[in-house]
Amino acid sequence: MRNADIRRLDREILATQKKLEAVRRGEWWPLNGSERRTMARSLAAGGYKVTRGRSAGREEQRLDATSNSAELRLNAELTALHGERQRLLTEAAKGKAAKRSSGWW
Repeated sequence: MRNADIRRLDREILATQKKLEAVRRGEWWPLNGSERRTMARSLAAGGYKVTRGRSAGREEQRLDATSNSAELRLNAELTALHGERQRLLTEAAKGKAAKRSSGWW
């Protein structure tokens, strides 16, 4: 494979790592649409319950679960990208070895 493909994957890996760190810090920008809606809904419902003097335990659990699912999704994406990068490197090494062994004679 070309080095451009490997560099492109490296950039995607770095971007995914940045997203993962942002999710761990509690930022919302790396979340997808459904995760953002769930977080906003839980925040609104929790705030309403707290102003009424009730516990917002279920909403806090939903916020934690959504954050954990986003982290899990990004971890899976990162693992897939690393696997694809390794596959490309192995393929490039095989091609280079085949070219080197056939070029002598």
